[in-house]
Amino acid sequence: MHRSLTSRAIEVQSGWFERLQAFGLGLMSNPRFRRWAAAFPLTRPIARRRALALFDLCAGFVYSQVLLACVRLRVFDILAEGPQAVDTLSRRLTLSRDATLRLLDAAVSLRLVARRRGDRYALGALGATLVGNDALQSMIEHHRMLYNDLRFPVELLRMQVRQGELAQYWPYAQSDQPDQLEAQNVARYSTLMTASQPLIADEVLDAYSIGKHRCLLDVGGGEGAFLAAAAARAPHLRLMLFDLPAVAGRAQARLAELALADRASVHAGSFRTDPLPTGADVVSLVRVLHDHDDDTVLAILAAVRRALPDDGVLLIAEPMSGTRGAEAVADAYFAFYLLAMGSGRTRTPERLGELLHQSGFDRGRMIDTRLPLQTRLLVAHPRLV
Repeated sequence: MHRSLTSRAIEVQSGWFERLQAFGLGLMSNPRFRRWAAAFPLTRPIARRRALALFDLCAGFVYSQVLLACVRLRVFDILAEGPQAVDTLSRRLTLSRDATLRLLDAAVSLRLVARRRGDRYALGALGATLVGNDALQSMIEHHRMLYNDLRFPVELLRMQVRQGELAQYWPYAQSDQPDQLEAQNVARYSTLMTASQPLIADEVLDAYSIGKHRCLLDVGGGEGAFLAAAAARAPHLRLMLFDLPAVAGRAQARLAELALADRASVHAGSFRTDPLPTGADVVSLVRVLHDHDDDTVLAILAAVRRALPDDGVLLIAEPMSGTRGAEAVADAYFAFYLLAMGSGRTRTPERLGELLHQSGFDRGRMIDTRLPLQTRLLVAHPRLV
């Protein structure tokens, strides 16, 4: 009886809250109320913040293109040498003085660049983080393809757009036989993943102590960037990598360059159809599951369960839906990126837990990373029947 009353009270409270929300939204959709709110002293700051937020949504593409121009012109690397005058920067950027000022002032407004006395410019708070950051600069350059694919968002949602640039860039996403891809099909995306992987690897390995394991299998491991980072943390750790045949060949060469050939074995195949190698007590799936739809994810997880011993550990590292404070990263950016790519979706930890449970694992537990907007970490164990 008490539970029934409590449940009813919650429903009543929720109903009142929803009606109050609806009333507030109705007011905000009224032009006369918006004009009044923008003029009234107590509501003016709120009205202005919302107007600015809406304008930022409209202008976001322009902001990103300012960033891209700065990256392509090496503005941040040049300013890392110290504050410089406009005329000096004009010569170094091979732009007119007016164009240089236009770019620098735009970058100042975005906190990428900062003004200094004497008509000089220096690195800004955000621009400084890009100095020497090849991984992030590679991703910024890469987004040209995403911008092209998102020119017609409604048509994309209705699946009326022919295979776009991202779908061609990630050919395994829609391929019925990804293991038949040749070296030229995987070269571009493998290089990008190798450049961007350190951003994720440090987050995962700072959050989870890999040194307590004896052998790590990285599934969909690309050219071995995550394995290399793990190897540096745990000198005793044996290494295994599984990826498509065309990628595995690149991984073999890369691991040899890093003097890890004696510690690492590379295995080629498709995780949709081929068994994974056994012998590892920890398996990592780093930015793998969100590239695929549920049926493929279940096949991957089932293959991992068969390869892991009962006391093994599975690490799932990727951006996840519902990340507090970074909802737009997973639910807007990655959702539409994967839509343009042609396969996959971001999932909540709870949804991943359901898929894990269906595949013979427990539902996993979250381990905090320093930058959850970039990647979150779910640790799962085999479920013993």
